[in-house]
Amino acid sequence: MAMGFEEKRLTPRIRLHSPLRYQICGEREFNNTLSDDISMGGVGFLNNRFLAPKTTLNLEINVLSRVLRPLGMITWSSPLPHSDNYRLGVEFLEFNPQEKNYLKDYIDMRLGKL
Repeated sequence: MAMGFEEKRLTPRIRLHSPLRYQICGEREFNNTLSDDISMGGVGFLNNRFLAPKTTLNLEINVLSRVLRPLGMITWSSPLPHSDNYRLGVEFLEFNPQEKNYLKDYIDMRLGKL
């Protein structure tokens, strides 16, 4: 008997392999990586260092021709097998309304809802 998988996401997530910069709140430097996926509720990305859950980040996410700058919090961090990298899940905490609408339109377009 197959075990069912319970989807916990509240909003649809799409693949987005795009430049992403993050800054741990309270630190000066930005770090560069690539996003893996995104939804209206958050973003996933790979990173070469562990970042603890509940860490707050200033984000800069490239979506087409715009850079979105939400504030996010790491909700989970998981090591990748056979690698020194981690997969991170970040929940958006604050988002400029115009940028949030832009992201919604982009996701809807990718999902064929426009």
